[in-house]
Amino acid sequence: MNRRRLLLPAAADLAALAAGAWLLGDVRFPAAGTVGPGRGPTGAAGTGAAVSVSVIVPARDEQAALPGLLASLAAQSAPPTEVVVVDDHSGDATSAVAVAGGARVLGAPALPEGWLGKPWACHCGAGLAVGDLLVFLDADVVLAPDALERITAEWLSSGGLVSVQPHHEPRRAYEQLSAVCNLVAMMGTGAFSGPPRSAPAIAFGPCLAVGAELYRRAGGHAHPEVRGRVTEDVGLARRVRATGGAVRVLAGGDLVGFRMYPGGPRQLVEGWSKMLATGAVDAPRPAALLTSVWVAGGLRATARGLRALGGRRRPVERAVDAGVYLVWALGTRVLLRRAGRFAAWAGWAFPVPLVAFVALSARSAGLLASGRTATWRGRAVQVR
Repeated sequence: MNRRRLLLPAAADLAALAAGAWLLGDVRFPAAGTVGPGRGPTGAAGTGAAVSVSVIVPARDEQAALPGLLASLAAQSAPPTEVVVVDDHSGDATSAVAVAGGARVLGAPALPEGWLGKPWACHCGAGLAVGDLLVFLDADVVLAPDALERITAEWLSSGGLVSVQPHHEPRRAYEQLSAVCNLVAMMGTGAFSGPPRSAPAIAFGPCLAVGAELYRRAGGHAHPEVRGRVTEDVGLARRVRATGGAVRVLAGGDLVGFRMYPGGPRQLVEGWSKMLATGAVDAPRPAALLTSVWVAGGLRATARGLRALGGRRRPVERAVDAGVYLVWALGTRVLLRRAGRFAAWAGWAFPVPLVAFVALSARSAGLLASGRTATWRGRAVQVR
């Protein structure tokens, strides 16, 4: 038996796992801030200026999710100056729930041509907001008590735009299918890799903070590069960078969490289908390439696991196949802890969420290539 022919492919598959580990090798979280008595958030980098914070929540049919977010905002160590919930033509009790939670509610006007719903709602909310710092939060986000203070401190120390990818909190079995999708979303930014690292012009829409003055100077969500994009967060980050602002991307960890797609498997398919292909196009090329290497390595490790169960391979070949699979399973389990609180089986049986990712990516790419629309919360969404 040729040992080189046996061991070199195994080494290549393990190197693919290492590529994914490198892409998530420097996962950073919002730094600690300080709070002046009765003054709101203040900076941790030598600035003591009080900051007024406007939280803007675009919401469409979010009566189930909003109470968790609004309760977490009310419990902040440095409460926001205001919470503006923009009701994007909901068919449920979103507005009533928002009022009951102490938010200021704005009904979004009719959606103009050329706009998508979320950018329009964010734009309308920003037009009403009075804060120095605009914090855009999705309705399914939940914050730890010091999260807003720490996000504000990050913004004060770096300026520009600060974006946080929430920690995924799945509760039902089908939600585990998002595991690899979440990993790839973080890997593809290139923001969490080890050095050398360049700050990406990319952001995460569920939690995004930007100074009001810079937001308006960059054109905000009204800019043509933002208002019609499924990945409006990336468009806004690029506008901020083009205007001279810095872009800082962080992970939520124990500070910022969310539960994606609690409405069932169909919602999960619709949600990922509208964004995966566009996100891949937006990703920095080096990070996208290494992420593709990681996905391909995972598929090869899956094939090895299946071969190890077969009876036609020599014992040493089956041992190598099983070993590579187990290393991949352990490595994936470790990586998943950086993206969410996924079940142990999502790591050990990583081919299940990996194949789900491949299938969802193929569906998303088909929508993008054909020009067909995706469906999201009852609306037709052009995937661009």
